[in-house]
Formats: sequence, C-alpha cells, structure tokens
Amino acid sequence: MVPESGPQTPPLPASVPGDARPDAPALAPRGPHAVGVHTLSLVNPGQPDVTRPAPDGTLARTDRRLTVEVWYPTPGESGSGAMVYQDVIPSTPPVPYRVPGRATRDAPVKPEGPYPLVIVSHGYPGSRYFLSNLTENLASKGYVVAAIDHTGSTFGDMGHFAVTLLNRPTDILFTLAELDRLGAAGGDSPLSGAVDASRTAVVGYSMGGYGALNAAGAGFGPEVRPLVPGGALAGREAGAIRPDPRIHAVVALAPWGSGAAVKAARIPVGGAFGFWDAAGLAGLRVPTLFIAGEHDDVSGFEGGVKALFEHAVNAERSLLVYRGARHNIAGNPAPAIPGPISAEDFLRYAEPVWDTARLHNLNQHFITAFLGLHLKGQQDAAPYLQVPTPVASDASPDAPWPGFPARTAVGIELHHLNAGQMAGPGAGETLS
Repeated sequence: MVPESGPQTPPLPASVPGDARPDAPALAPRGPHAVGVHTLSLVNPGQPDVTRPAPDGTLARTDRRLTVEVWYPTPGESGSGAMVYQDVIPSTPPVPYRVPGRATRDAPVKPEGPYPLVIVSHGYPGSRYFLSNLTENLASKGYVVAAIDHTGSTFGDMGHFAVTLLNRPTDILFTLAELDRLGAAGGDSPLSGAVDASRTAVVGYSMGGYGALNAAGAGFGPEVRPLVPGGALAGREAGAIRPDPRIHAVVALAPWGSGAAVKAARIPVGGAFGFWDAAGLAGLRVPTLFIAGEHDDVSGFEGGVKALFEHAVNAERSLLVYRGARHNIAGNPAPAIPGPISAEDFLRYAEPVWDTARLHNLNQHFITAFLGLHLKGQQDAAPYLQVPTPVASDASPDAPWPGFPARTAVGIELHHLNAGQMAGPGAGETLS
C-alpha cells in the first residue's frame, strides 16, 4: 500500500552548523532548551526608495517588505528537532542549497519567558539563515533570536549598494519595534508573551555590523550623505540619532565601514574612520563586542575594525581577534551542492586557514558570555571575558583562559577598554 503524501518531518541530522567540537570552550555547546522557529513577514510602510530618485532629487516612498526568521525556546529536549533551511549561492543563476538545523517549525514557545531579544543582521549579500550556527545556539540558551532577510541585500536579490547603506539600521530598528509589539503579553501572535524587548542586543556581521553600530547610536559622518540619493542618510548622522533605550549590547563581527574598508572599496568618504567620525563613534554608549580576523581584507583590521574598537570611547568594549583569519569568521560553512563550487563562491563561506566549526564554537562561547553578562546580568559569565595577561592566548601557556580545555586557547587575542578609556599604554588590559 502506498502511503498518502503529506508534510514530512526531516530525519534527525547527524551534524549541523554550530555543533560543538570535542575541544569547544565551555559556553559553546547548546543550552538547556529545545528550539522552535517561526517565519514573520513584516511590512515597513512608506520607506524612501533610493532606486527611484526624481529629477529634483526627491525620493518616492514605498512599503518595505522584510522576511524575519525567529528562533526561540520550546518544550522538549535540548538539541531535538530537525529542520532544513533553504538558501542559495549568489551565482548566475543562483544555486539553491539546504542547511540542516536542530529546530522545530512553528513549535509553541516555552512558557518560561519573556526572553531577551537578539536581532541578527547578515552581510552583503547574505541571508537570515547564514548565521544559523549562532541563532539556534542562542535560542537554546533562553533568547528570542530574530534574523532579518534585508530585502535588496540577500544572496537571492542583491541590488544597488545604496539600498543596503540606507536600510540596514532602519530594518534593525523596525524589526525591534515589531518584535516588541508581537511579543508583548496578551496578543494573538504566536510569540505573544515571549519577548522582553527592553533587553535587546544586536548582532551584525560585515554590513550587518555597520547597521548594528549605527542602530545602537554610532552616527555617520556628513561625508557619507552623498552616497545615498535624496539625503536619505541625514537622519542617521551624528547628532541626529536618538539611541533606542531597548538596545543594551552590540556584537559587531567584522563590521564594515571603517576608513580601511571604504578606501579598499574606493568609496569617496574622507576621515580616519570612514563612515564614522569621532563625534559619530562617541554616540556608541552600550557595551560592544568587536570580533575580527587579524588579516581582514574586506573590513580591514589595523585602521579598520581595530580602529573602531579603539575610538568608540564612550562604550565599554572588547575586541576578540582571530590571528591569521580574514573576513569570513561568522557564517555557515560552504554548502554541499551538485557540481563544483567556484573559489569565489567558496570563499564567501570559508576561511583560508581556520576551521569553520572552530570559529563557530569560539563565537558561541564569547557571545554567550557577553550577552549573559549584559542582557541577563549573569555575573558568573564575567570570568570568561577576563583573560590572563598578555592578551594573546598562546603567549600564556601556564595561565589557560577560563573555560578552555588544556592546549586549546591558541590563535586568539582578547582586548578590553572601559568607557572613557582611550587606546594606548595598557590598552590590552583585561577587565577589572
């Protein structure tokens, strides 16, 4: 007898992006919760359309549609559930591929909330699934995690760069407002009662890091305004931003927009800090974790991410450095597809010298400690951000880093600066 066709539950995957290696640091493995996942279709009405400037320079207005994937704690055993996320490689034409996960589609929210909110913003191009190695992990630890497909900036619909420059921070802030609304108690949303948006963090990779820093208060310099038609970026400049008080922390993974980055991209923006000047960086006042490769050739390191870390003087901030790494320190591994994958496409996902699974585990460990401290007030997370002096992990073989198995704290550096502290003598001191 032939069984009736219908929805099929994917088989439990043997491995998924983000699984903990045997040598993973203490906070990398999944937390105690099973994970549910739900897709939201959001509409931000009346947004400026930079693709249709009028002869007089004014911009038409249009509804901006966003797809947002939301992960959250659900009843069940940690690591249970089977999920297949559909994504594409941005070739011509795009090549579809599948990403396995450990989550359950549209499962009920575990009634222990509300949970702090983490908003995730991908690179250019990217997708809401590109960081599923992190989004599932954080949801298992008691967060609602909302990853945005930034329309016009995804693997499947990458468009004019001005669309990304304008909409990254506003997409983040709109998504925050919508998750606050949909997650409030007493509503009819599947997320009702699940979201504590008063405790929000923004995690951004590459162009997502650019958007995250601006959404949290780092205003753009006035030189950036001509890059987007109609003066549409003016409201995101230093002095014009009113930081959203719900945002309490930022994780900026290889954030784009520094002086080194715009120079490499031949974008005509002056100033030592590229898209930001000193006044703009001074607007960042929430704790920030910068994560970067030592040889980042997209966002830059010296004069790039490191310069942003050093000059965001009003924020308590840390800088995690992967020695020998380039730009691709966050995303899922290169997909398995029929036929060969080009080197260009492969290097959208892979690092030349670092194992991707190892990078996932390091990101999970430090981001878990950082968000636990700054969103949940978990003081027992602080020691994982306090490392022996000197800051290079393999320079202190007799003083292993907290949470790292013996012989594994190598190839990484961790720097810290308090709010009000400039770079210089003692800039590598640890938290006190």
